[in-house]
Amino acid sequence: METKEAQALLEGQAEIWQHLFGFADSMALKCAVELRIADIINSHGGPITLCQIAAGIDNSPSLDIPYLARIMRSLVRKKILTAHNPSDGGDTLYGLTPASKWLLHDAELSLVPMVLMENHPWQLAPWHYLSQCVKEGGIAFKKAHGCEMWDFASKNPEFNKIFNDAMACSAKIVMGVVLEEYKNGFDCLGSLVDVGGGTGGMIAEIVKAHPHIKGTNFDLPHVVATAPIRKGVSHVGGNMFESIPTADAIFMKWVLHDWSDEHCIKILKNCRKAISEKIGKVIIVDIVLEKDNNDLFDETRMVFDLLMMAHTSGGKERTELEWKKLLEEGGFPSYKIIKIPTMPSIIEAYPL
Repeated sequence: METKEAQALLEGQAEIWQHLFGFADSMALKCAVELRIADIINSHGGPITLCQIAAGIDNSPSLDIPYLARIMRSLVRKKILTAHNPSDGGDTLYGLTPASKWLLHDAELSLVPMVLMENHPWQLAPWHYLSQCVKEGGIAFKKAHGCEMWDFASKNPEFNKIFNDAMACSAKIVMGVVLEEYKNGFDCLGSLVDVGGGTGGMIAEIVKAHPHIKGTNFDLPHVVATAPIRKGVSHVGGNMFESIPTADAIFMKWVLHDWSDEHCIKILKNCRKAISEKIGKVIIVDIVLEKDNNDLFDETRMVFDLLMMAHTSGGKERTELEWKKLLEEGGFPSYKIIKIPTMPSIIEAYPL
């Protein structure tokens, strides 16, 4: 019995060590992105040596090869990269994996902007205030920076760009799946407003796939001010807590999880006022937490809930029951959830 308990305690210690240094994996990932390691390997069309990788790193006359080797060892260990030792005793060759292909800067689908944004000191600082928020309430981001994230972005053009780039890259990934899995959902619509649409990438993709739709990208004035001209899309600045442009339907991706229930109900009530009675609906692309769901993204969905604590003004991820209550109070008594092969689901909500 003692041996079993000792083994369990040892395993518990090992597990805590792993969690304790979980940040190191994220930092190694950020390092790989900043050095463009995946891009350098990709540009050679196949596995290459450490010296070839070093030669491809720009503006590094005094590059430290042993440091680079240790970063590479960590990335290989985590299966971000592959390492192959030739039988002739030559130098180790490093190659890409399906994971590292998401770290290519110029790829059509890339997580590079998200890696850079979530690991930026501005975004890491609020995590240190979670225990303080538990004890006394409040907003972690505000405790770290003196204002909420949206205000911080409006005053800080560099952060605004980092944030918008990250949102655009995640939108592109998710929208590819949404357009594939929800083709018929847009067919009956003549007009669609993307609430919190950032610089308009999502609504542009929807309009491109469904040219009959008149698209409106709606976000805060400082956000749409940096939005490029997009075919078939009008950019409108405003505040979703005050009013939302009218349309047949409202689209919201990863918007409601940023806000408290009270805020979400206010947004939903404004959506209700904005849509037509007959074919009106709200299309929500957001996470639905499920108990004992062990798909590829389940662990990350739970992390996203903590992310909402760190970065948003009372936001959280919700279970289906929590979504149901929210929708009813916001004026949408009926809904259906459409599961798609990515992190969020599609929630289609109706006023009737």
